[in-house]
Formats: sequence, C-alpha cells, structure tokens
Amino acid sequence: MTSVDVTVRGAGILGLSCAWALVQRGARVRVIDPAGPGAGSSGGVVGALAPHVPENWNEKKAFQLDSLLSATAFWDGVETAGGQSAGYLRSGRLQPLADAAAVELARARCATAAELWQGRATWQVIAAAEAPGAWRPDSPSGFLVHDTMTARLHPRLACAALVAALAVRGVRVLGDGAEEGAVLHATGAPGLVELSRHAGRQIGVPIKGQAALLRHDAAALPQIFAGGVHVIPHVDGTTAIGSTSERDFASAAPDGLLDGVIAAARAAVPALRDAPVIERWAGMRPRARTRAPVLGHWPGRPGHFIANGGFKIGFGMAPGIAHAMAALLLEEDDSAIPAGFRVEPLFPTAT
Repeated sequence: MTSVDVTVRGAGILGLSCAWALVQRGARVRVIDPAGPGAGSSGGVVGALAPHVPENWNEKKAFQLDSLLSATAFWDGVETAGGQSAGYLRSGRLQPLADAAAVELARARCATAAELWQGRATWQVIAAAEAPGAWRPDSPSGFLVHDTMTARLHPRLACAALVAALAVRGVRVLGDGAEEGAVLHATGAPGLVELSRHAGRQIGVPIKGQAALLRHDAAALPQIFAGGVHVIPHVDGTTAIGSTSERDFASAAPDGLLDGVIAAARAAVPALRDAPVIERWAGMRPRARTRAPVLGHWPGRPGHFIANGGFKIGFGMAPGIAHAMAALLLEEDDSAIPAGFRVEPLFPTAT
C-alpha cells in the first residue's frame, strides 16, 4: 500500500497550487523539485493577474475569468492556513488611451464587461485627472481605462505562502524522492521540452522574459499598463515592471533589452522616474503552441498527468487549474478542462 496518492513534480505556481487543491480534497501528496520552490519562472517579480479584454469571448477567457473571480477565496485560504502573505490584492488597473478612437472603443467595452464579468467587477473610462495624482500615467487622450477585475500578487511570496500552507498539512517540498500514486508533471519550460520529445512534435517552447524591481512604495494603488509594460506595486514597498517576451535569445541572463522596459515604464509613469532599480530578473516561461495551458492525461504514460504552459497567465489561472486538475486526478472528472487546454489532441494519433 502506498503512502502517497499523488506525486507532484514541480514546485512552481502550478505544481504548488495543484498540491494545495489536492490536499484540500483529502489527498496524500508529495511534492518534488530538485531546484526548490519557485526556482523557475514562478520565482519572478511581476505577478500581474489581468483579465482578457471583454470581447470576442471564448473558453480560454471564460476559464481565466472564473479563476480570477475565485482567486480571493483561494489566496485567503492559503494565507490563513500557512500564516504567510502571498501579497495578493484585487488592486485594479489603469490603462492610458492613446486617442479618440481608443476612447470610443474602450467605452464600447463597458457594457460588454458588465455582462461578461457578472457584475462582479467593472470596466470604466475615466478622466485621467480622476486617477491618484502621484500615480497617474501619462495619457495622450486625457482618459484612462480603470478596471476593478485586475489583481496582483508577489510571485515569490505566493510560492512561499503555498509552501507554508502545505507544510501545515504535512507536505514539504523535497529535492528528490520516489514517485508514488498518480504523478502530476508541473515542470514548466523544461517540462514542455520533455513533453515535445515524447510527442515527436513541438508542444511548447521556453520564452525568455525579463523584468525589473524598483524601490517605490505604491502598495495600495492600482496596477498600470502603459507604454507596453506592466507596472505592479507590491505589498513589500517595491514596484515591478515587465516584461520582455523573447523567442530568440543568446543568454538566459538579464541583458540590454531590459533597459528598454525600464525606460518605457519611467516615461509612462512619472512617479517612477527617479525610483532606483534594486533587481534585474530574467527567466524562461513555458509557452505552449496553443498559447493556452496544457492540462490532462499524459498520452502513452498511464498514471501520469500534465499541468503546464502557464506562460504569462499562470498565476491568474492557478486557482482554476488547481481545481480542474484535482478533480481529474482524484475523481477522473475532466469536465472543468476546456477542450482547447487538453494535452491529448497535441499528440499524434497512435498507429
């Protein structure tokens, strides 16, 4: 008789979140990651949990919306269990509008957001003068989009909070160990490479992202998306900006491309112009060929499962993915996994 129901390989945001959801359902869980918690792209600095634009609705956007709506309860539960903050807050977001056409389009989306977001968050066009004076992004049109759906967390604090909550339930992240029970592979960019090798075709690739952490305390203020970059105030008095999205790169280390991101953020948000850079970060993010997460049974490997491909939306998707994978692993219920997320169709049909 095994002592473990599920072995989770990977202690990034998806692996840890799935482990937490499994434990919440009564499963005995083992988490293994040779590099330790949050060692890959989940150990970054950005942490923007932003919704898709409320139009051209599809299953991916609907799944993400449900996950964002459930995030407050998810992270409250993690923080209460482990006693550590994840830095989560439904802080909202400001986006400057470039011209009259952009203002008109943004106003047209207000009614769509009211319907799709179930009245639980708003998308509004406001005069730039209504935004906090010291945190007002430059807006050529004089108007901003303000949505109240967007949230943020601190990636490293979130991973640490999950580790602490799991520890209270007797689950620790191990550097090595035997696989027992079902095996969930939540191994990020290296896992997509391995999955592609097994499939004999490209399932996904690592995409380099670079971001920076500035010393500027705006913890209670909304996020900003301006100048093509995200600006995320964190609970610890820092502000993150990012990020690049690089398919071709010579090195995994931060480089000169990050300077352009920093310059764009300073130009768009005057409050950041003199804020010192305290960290430059780079990492490999797992991007599936479908641009959606890949979830489900690992074809040809009975008892093995996949949760990967978070790319830019992994933290926002984590509560939903954790729920869906726990149902699959413990109850063989895959009804919460959208068709476009399923890993099985990505494998060639066996002959």
